[in-house]
Amino acid sequence: MKLINSYHHWLEVVEKESALLLFVKTTNCSVCEGLYPQIENLQKEVEIPFYVVNAAEVPEMAGQLSLYTAPVVLFYKHQKEYQRYARFVKTDDVRRILKELNDMENYHD
Repeated sequence: MKLINSYHHWLEVVEKESALLLFVKTTNCSVCEGLYPQIENLQKEVEIPFYVVNAAEVPEMAGQLSLYTAPVVLFYKHQKEYQRYARFVKTDDVRRILKELNDMENYHD
């Protein structure tokens, strides 16, 4: 996963990518640390880029994206939020949305 280190960087990424996954974690979050490798492992199944941000280190992201808990998995399509899973994230749900987005991307190529 590629690291987002500022809100400005995030805006550049969203503008550039037609679809993406953003994994939001925070400092000292055991649920985040347990889920991160499971989500990261899904990268090999799709061509969609994955990004990660620590909301404690980039607090502007938390405010701008209404992130009130962690972990959060956000999916974006054409600069807009497509789907969001927060706190109790099921990897099967993430996999389903990734496949859906990946199929849409491949359909338009």
